[in-house]
Amino acid sequence: MPRSQIIRIKIFLNFLLSLMFFLLAPETSFSQIFSPTTFTLENGLRIVVIENHRAPVVTHMVWYNVGAADEPPGKSGIAHFLEHLMFKGTENRMPGEFSKIVARNGGRENAFTSHDYTGYFQIVSKDKLGLMMELEADRMMGLVLTQKDIDIERQVVIEERRSRVETSPQAKLNELVMATTYMNHPYRLPVIGWKHEIQELQLEDIIEFYKKWYAPNNAVLVVSGDVGPSEVYALAKLYYGKLPVKKIPTRVRPSEPNHHAPREVILRDPRVLQPAWSRRWLAPSYNSLNKNHAYALEVFAEVMGGGSTSRLNVSLVVSQKLAVSAAAWYAPNTLDTSTFVVWFSPRSGVDMDVISTAVLKEMNKVKKNGVTLKEVNRAKQRLLDSAVYARDSIEGPARIFGVALTTGQNVDDVENWANRISKITPEQVNLAAQAVLKINTSTTGILLPVDTKKGE
Repeated sequence: MPRSQIIRIKIFLNFLLSLMFFLLAPETSFSQIFSPTTFTLENGLRIVVIENHRAPVVTHMVWYNVGAADEPPGKSGIAHFLEHLMFKGTENRMPGEFSKIVARNGGRENAFTSHDYTGYFQIVSKDKLGLMMELEADRMMGLVLTQKDIDIERQVVIEERRSRVETSPQAKLNELVMATTYMNHPYRLPVIGWKHEIQELQLEDIIEFYKKWYAPNNAVLVVSGDVGPSEVYALAKLYYGKLPVKKIPTRVRPSEPNHHAPREVILRDPRVLQPAWSRRWLAPSYNSLNKNHAYALEVFAEVMGGGSTSRLNVSLVVSQKLAVSAAAWYAPNTLDTSTFVVWFSPRSGVDMDVISTAVLKEMNKVKKNGVTLKEVNRAKQRLLDSAVYARDSIEGPARIFGVALTTGQNVDDVENWANRISKITPEQVNLAAQAVLKINTSTTGILLPVDTKKGE
């Protein structure tokens, strides 16, 4: 039997298993999605272990409770810059040696920075877990930086910004929209930083930021894969347990004021081949005071733009044939206020005003008439299916817990997510939509090609 056919059969069987799980056991509690084991070392390092014995592989992740939104004013990009520099040397290892050791042992590694957290991970065979802990613990508080390191890596970061943002019209628009959406909160700043501020970052700035935030009591260690809790605890105590506790400052961020008018950003660029339109509204996160809306908004995003049967796709793409694609998304896992977004890309020859009017008509329709029970059940099913499939991943659960624990949630929040989603009603979705879809909290972003007829 061809391998492709075997894969299709496996996917179909997984789908049937998922379907039977939810249809035959509608009252099942979803509170144990991953069944993690948790510890906290004496120095404050929080540890989460998710067992998955499907393959002799482990994901080792260290997450720090610091990101771009915690940077000093005028020093945007410092959290991301430090992420790059963490691969330089320590007192025990030469610059670049960290990555060479991981590669030599057949591992894969990377790092990432967001507004709320910074993470580092390695995926290796289970017998290399201790080595990864030794390496990561060494650079947690033992990083050694020189002016030469800063000068070299500054050019790397600037080039990354050029290639990812400055040469991409969509990325440039996203940056401008975020800067407009948040008037005071640091989410308005690009994670990679503004170029002119990256150029001015000094060695002492980065060392101060590193010493201020990087410590075991400001980190979360997540290990997912073919390993037992007792083994992880013993290794973590051996390598991380010797690191000292550090006094970590409270994460104090400027709050967002009330918004009194909608905003619009239009970017014209000669490189634009496919126009796009989006509108985002400020929305609560899991960590907000009105966090109950967050779960309902996840369902609402699925109803509006979560797939081929979503309202926006059926109306704009299939029925009216105004757009080539349409979507909606919502990210509830932020430390502070998030956004709810709808987006479309028009068909060739369709005027942007025509389709934007159609989108807003759909949004106003749902505000006025609400969503149906059938739509909500279908959206919840798709979301709950994702919880079933997430169990099979080695890396996915580690990311889920890392994001949650660095944005104000706890382990129980993650484990009870499916249970909370399953209980969402159409009334709750309608209430959340009414609360969020307010014109004065919206920012519209429009991406267009240059209009040569007007000389733009």
